[in-house]
Amino acid sequence: MKNKIVFVFLALLLITACLTPQLQETPAPLSTPFPTNPPDSGVEIPLTICLGAEPNTLYPFGDLNDAARSVLAAIYDGPLDTVGYEYQPVIFTKIPSFENGDAQIVRTAVQPAGQVVDANGNLAALEEGVRVRPAECRSEDCVITYDGTADLEMDQMVVTFRLRPDLTWADGTPLTADDSVYSFELASEADVNSYLIERTQVYEAADEHTLQWWGMPGFIDPAFFTNFWNPAPQHVWGEFPAGQLQTVDVSSRSPLGWGPFMMKEWIAGDHIALTKNPYYFRTGDGYPKVDALNFRFIPNPDMALSELVAGRCDILDPTINLDAHAGLLQEMQKAGQAKAYFTIGMSVEWLGLGLVPASYDNGYDIQRDRQNVFADQHTRQGIAYCLDRQSIVDHVLFGLSTVPVTYLPPEHPLYDSNIEPIPFDPQVGISLLKQAGWNDTDNDPSTPLRAVNVKNVAYNTELQLNYYTTTATQRRQVVEILEESLAKCGIGLNVQYFSQNDLYASGPAGFLFGRSFDMAEYALGVDGIEPPCGWFTTAEIPDEANQWKGTNLSGYSNKEYDTACISAQQLLPGDPDYIVLQRQTQNIFSTDFPAIPLFYRLRVAATRPDICNFDFDPTANPLWNIESIARGDDCEN
Repeated sequence: MKNKIVFVFLALLLITACLTPQLQETPAPLSTPFPTNPPDSGVEIPLTICLGAEPNTLYPFGDLNDAARSVLAAIYDGPLDTVGYEYQPVIFTKIPSFENGDAQIVRTAVQPAGQVVDANGNLAALEEGVRVRPAECRSEDCVITYDGTADLEMDQMVVTFRLRPDLTWADGTPLTADDSVYSFELASEADVNSYLIERTQVYEAADEHTLQWWGMPGFIDPAFFTNFWNPAPQHVWGEFPAGQLQTVDVSSRSPLGWGPFMMKEWIAGDHIALTKNPYYFRTGDGYPKVDALNFRFIPNPDMALSELVAGRCDILDPTINLDAHAGLLQEMQKAGQAKAYFTIGMSVEWLGLGLVPASYDNGYDIQRDRQNVFADQHTRQGIAYCLDRQSIVDHVLFGLSTVPVTYLPPEHPLYDSNIEPIPFDPQVGISLLKQAGWNDTDNDPSTPLRAVNVKNVAYNTELQLNYYTTTATQRRQVVEILEESLAKCGIGLNVQYFSQNDLYASGPAGFLFGRSFDMAEYALGVDGIEPPCGWFTTAEIPDEANQWKGTNLSGYSNKEYDTACISAQQLLPGDPDYIVLQRQTQNIFSTDFPAIPLFYRLRVAATRPDICNFDFDPTANPLWNIESIARGDDCEN
């Protein structure tokens, strides 16, 4: 997949909440007003944003943690913003589209042995036996198998990006198209976003403010308008070899940007200070609203809330784990002590089912391997009915999230609202389990069901499953609810908690990526808003051939699902079949249940009452509009 896939690692929450939430004592009302700039003092009090961690680097093309992304949102701006599941241009004069002529599909002749993207979306050398889509082919019906010699034309995408002419680096140097080409070269050398780089034939500057991207023949990308590389200041970084840029201070600790703020200092372990960029292209419109920013690092959520009340934090960034304090924040908002923000997005907490453990890769042996308990679709569906997911939402997430139906949130424009949600209904669950061959052979509802005539499962096998997850407090709360609800259906759990490093270790030894589990709870998100049907394609199964990398941890493989997903990825959003295929994958998924979505992960932020224009959008960086955020009297300007 082109979009960056994110396995969401939860740190230990420092306060253990009960399953029935108990609101903590609300901090006493402030006895003094929030500090504002003294009249005519000439002293600017920085807007202080408190982060849950210190950035691991500020090199924009490095492996950034979320804290780094929040800081860089103030140093850079765009190039596109995603707001409300839609794209907005920031440093472009317009978003490329077929309607405005800045996106095109052209026919191009391809030669034997040349690089193309085949019918499955994989990069391949054009040779005999390779399945490809000839020009104008958008479905499986017109796919051909190349004979090795025939003349062939394929579709090629060409996208033109037009930069605003008033863009300037924070040192006053004009920002040009060559700066974006330079960043493409850096990314290519560092193997950053290799999926897109491999499918790029040419990326070049047409003039000072214009770039063109040429895709590989056969690569039809629905998100073509994002195939732009964020500019890098070649006039500053060019004196260093690309391999050094991840570590030298000029790029990793004080990067030069074009956004509303510029670096002032980074005091390790304490704070990062930014000051207003005098060359910001929106300065003439009165942005940014404040002259200085401070980013403080406060991993302890209790301390962060105290600092908010004391006026030493203006904004609590969602990198601070405030999930367990949602109830407290609601009470603080009622008391006028804070503004609380809650949203869900493209990150989902999953209960993975070990459909095909790695030990099955050489063939399933009923005597040697773990019993094939999930093979029957009725078993998986029965388990889904036996999970009290709504209780998790109500008691662990304070009713602020929802139970997912598919891998897309309900607000997503491609979400299929016609799919019926599966409620907690033990009677239906037990009925489905019986259809699969699981029975209560001892007439004791307190003991697990046993296999009587379950296909590929040894007679009398107990429905007792190993459940693996991390030690995070929230996950312990989830397990307690699920263990109780599954027991009502005769499903037993052997729960084991692991450190993040152990659970997420690489295969074949790691539990998740080594596909060695019955049930596993983990979070999975995507850095973007494109539908992530690819999470569950056969190509994403971690195995020896792909160095145990992939998101399809269950080992799920369904040809119909693969075809629908891959075909959707070959279409453009305006194509009539695009929506049909995207929704078809959701329908197949919601019937097959290779993994069960437990809840949409909650994002929580908070501000002091006098902060305005903090727009906490589910699809955007939390500080996407940092230039507009103001405090106190500045809110009126």
